[in-house]
Amino acid sequence: MSDEHLIEHRIDRQELLRGHFLHAFRDTVRLPDQKTATREYVVHPGAVMIIPLLQEPDGLKLVLERQYRYPVGQVMIEFPAGKLDPGEDRWGCAQRELLEETGYTARQWARAGVLHPVIAYSTEVIEIWFARDLHLGNRQLDDGEFLDVFTATPTELMAWCREGQVTDAKTLTGALWLQNMLSGDWPLTWQSVA
Repeated sequence: MSDEHLIEHRIDRQELLRGHFLHAFRDTVRLPDQKTATREYVVHPGAVMIIPLLQEPDGLKLVLERQYRYPVGQVMIEFPAGKLDPGEDRWGCAQRELLEETGYTARQWARAGVLHPVIAYSTEVIEIWFARDLHLGNRQLDDGEFLDVFTATPTELMAWCREGQVTDAKTLTGALWLQNMLSGDWPLTWQSVA
């Protein structure tokens, strides 16, 4: 089945902003009915999110973060995540971000999938990784980065999602992946770090 009856074709592009890591455009597009419209969107370099699984004597814990997010003006509960550097491998980015933000390294990793957090106005794609067999070292936060690292059980995270304490789209998607992975419905293929 063809999707041609849904596809919009760019006929003009105007750059609106070239920031430190965001790039905004306004495109004129030809719609499937041959009319024209404008589309404003942000080009994003891509990112990764990590779901770190910490096996404790009293059961499975998740490594989470609390970070103030300026655009929404509040402290958010999130899984560790970060943007790709130019030319960076996604798995390498996941390993780097986990260490920088939490201080943990992982011996085993599994790629879960991808999510598009804001498809109406951004090209951002976030690759989802699980990490286990964690070992704590020293965090290496970026300049100007402030966050708290803490652990919680999967049950606690799911309750925070249900109660509206977790509203971050990537973390909600991560909770869905976690729930289905733990139930066995969405199995993962694990690989070890050499």
